Amino acid sequence: MAIEEKRAWIMAVVAVAAYAAYLVIILGGAGEAALVEVSYVPALLWTVGIAIVASIVLHVAAALAAPEDAGKDQRDREIGRFGEHVGQSFVVIGGVAALVMAMAELDHFWIANAIYLAFVLSAVLGSVAKIFAYRKGFQTW
Repeated sequence: MAIEEKRAWIMAVVAVAAYAAYLVIILGGAGEAALVEVSYVPALLWTVGIAIVASIVLHVAAALAAPEDAGKDQRDREIGRFGEHVGQSFVVIGGVAALVMAMAELDHFWIANAIYLAFVLSAVLGSVAKIFAYRKGFQTW
């Protein structure tokens, strides 16, 4: 398995795990109260921060475990570009959704969560596209 495919797996797993932890914290903290009353900012910052650190540590560990896979060829670069383009669609969707929510004067809770979800979906979709390209083949245009 190429190091770039390993990195895609790491990104997908870390993004899903961090967002799942965030949802458990937020939904567990809500209890009988409304979701907008939950203190979401510390949970959001902690899960994003831990996800970043975990991703860096796991990327370094993967690179150290297989130093012979460290090089990138043209195919790796094209797959990486393809995955990033696919994943960016959710960043745009999330940005537009946040803009519409702000214009509708929705609570900050919903706007922040829409953006966070868009980033997570972007990471997961981009990673899945890369993994699929590595596993099933990649056709350049």
